[in-house]
Amino acid sequence: MPIAFKEWAVTVRALAEGEQLITLRKGGLRESDKRFRVEHDRFFLYPTFDHQRHDLVRESHIPELSRALEEGVWADGEPPVETLNCDITGSIPQPDRVRIRAWAELAGHYTITDPRCVDALSPFYVWSTDYAEKRLEWKRNHPLHVLLLRTYRIPRPVTVRVKDEYGGCRSWLELQRDLPFEGTPVLSDDEFERAAEAIGAIADGGVPALV
Repeated sequence: MPIAFKEWAVTVRALAEGEQLITLRKGGLRESDKRFRVEHDRFFLYPTFDHQRHDLVRESHIPELSRALEEGVWADGEPPVETLNCDITGSIPQPDRVRIRAWAELAGHYTITDPRCVDALSPFYVWSTDYAEKRLEWKRNHPLHVLLLRTYRIPRPVTVRVKDEYGGCRSWLELQRDLPFEGTPVLSDDEFERAAEAIGAIADGGVPALV
């Protein structure tokens, strides 16, 4: 069965549009030892609304939260728009199905402990820097994993049923339906290589970037 990487719906859209190139991980409550491990180098991107909140997204990207509702399919229709402005985790109910519209290759894996790196990487993610820094601060003795992703858009999004076992704080899921690894990269080779070089320079300790 194909493997999927679980990420906020608004983040999946950003990855699929080439607006975000990295994701950050420490480890979820439902992962072994509550630590994150890179278990796969190619995977589909599974959109979730778990813990997604408007105050954790960069202000310029907040309008994308309403568009991100397109990643879910609810039996009773989309949740009211006002739920998007709620600061309470879980205010958006989980959909009955989600749309898988992209997959990614792991193009780089770094671990960082320096808050300056988190700030310097901000051009490559759509979260607020405050939220990204809090991910670093959580379990301070453990480094923050930075995953550089080369993302590909699937020609036609595929709908997948949401199962109970997909819930909770976990990164990896095993989908119960076959999906093709096909499609085109969201960035050209040159665009991606330039960004990857900048990300690598920051994550390897050189810091500066903020473009």
